[in-house]
This record gives sequence, structure tokens and C-alpha cells, in this order.
Amino acid sequence: MRLPTGQMARLRTLGAAAAVLVSCATAGLAAEVSDFVGSYMGTAEVQSGDEVQQRELSVEVAETKQGFRVDWTTITYRGDGRVKEAAYSINFVPSDRDDVFAAAMTKNMFGHDVQLNPMKGEPFVWARIIGDTMTVFSLFVDDEGGYEIQEFNRTLAEGGLELDFLSVRNGALRRRIETFLERQ
Repeated sequence: MRLPTGQMARLRTLGAAAAVLVSCATAGLAAEVSDFVGSYMGTAEVQSGDEVQQRELSVEVAETKQGFRVDWTTITYRGDGRVKEAAYSINFVPSDRDDVFAAAMTKNMFGHDVQLNPMKGEPFVWARIIGDTMTVFSLFVDDEGGYEIQEFNRTLAEGGLELDFLSVRNGALRRRIETFLERQ
């Protein structure tokens, strides 16, 4: 059935208005940094070559005067009994973009927090909050100009956070870890 032109125009207007309302409602549901504040812990099994390694994962998100800090630790238990621990702590400050945060990892000569330089082998780090997910990105540029990007997606869930970690090197997926981190 073909609708008259006037009715079709009204339907388009109603559809556009509905889309705007849904968009506004969705924007209202976006999480704030304060929603992520807390300590979380969990475990994961990670395939590394022929070996499955157990990992203990923890993350703490805390508000700071200028933004927020994310601390995370990974403890890897290798099959031969060795244990490797890696711990990181990064402060984030608001950027000129909504819900995008710059890492404040060092101070410049004027005492202002600034990001590191990936052209010197240092990680370039930033964070964003979209919906109920806080993502921390780390970009590394190697000596040959190749790259690795790590993506830590932490999504609010009942009782904690869903973690989805991706590591991509020169376009190829190196590692993916998915697990639940329980609020402590």
C-alpha cells in the first residue's frame, strides 16, 4: 500500500523525532567515572603457545582531583612453576572531547601532566567511556615502525566488571582474554 505524500512526510518526521528521543535516552544512560570506582579481582586461563597459563587479574579505579587513576596487576603462573607479575598505574585527565581522557604519565618542564612519546618507544595511552564500558588503549611503536595496540574494555556488570582484553600487533590478533572481575 502506498501512502499519500503528506502522510509519508509525517511518518518520516515522527521517525526522526523517535530517533532523537532514543539517542537522548541512550546518552542519559552513559556511565560516569564514579560508576567504575572500586577494586575488582578475577582469574583467567590464557593460551600461550602450547601451554595454558593461569592468571590472576586485579584492577582498581579511583577518582583523583583532576580525573581518575586506573591501577591494574596481572600475575601469570607458568607451567614450569615460574610466576610473573606486572603492575601498572596510570592517571587520566579529561581531554577536549567528551568522555575521552588523556593519560597523565609524566610531567613536562612546566610541571604539567603530559602523555608519553610513542616515537621514543614509550606507550601512548588514553581512555574513553562509551555507554557502560571504560576502555583503556595503549599504543606501542616498535623500532621498525610496527605497532602493538592493547585494548582493555571494562564493562559494568552486576557484581563487578566484564573484562575483554585484546592485543593486536601489526593488524594481527595476538591475544584475547575475557573474564569477570568481581567487585571487592
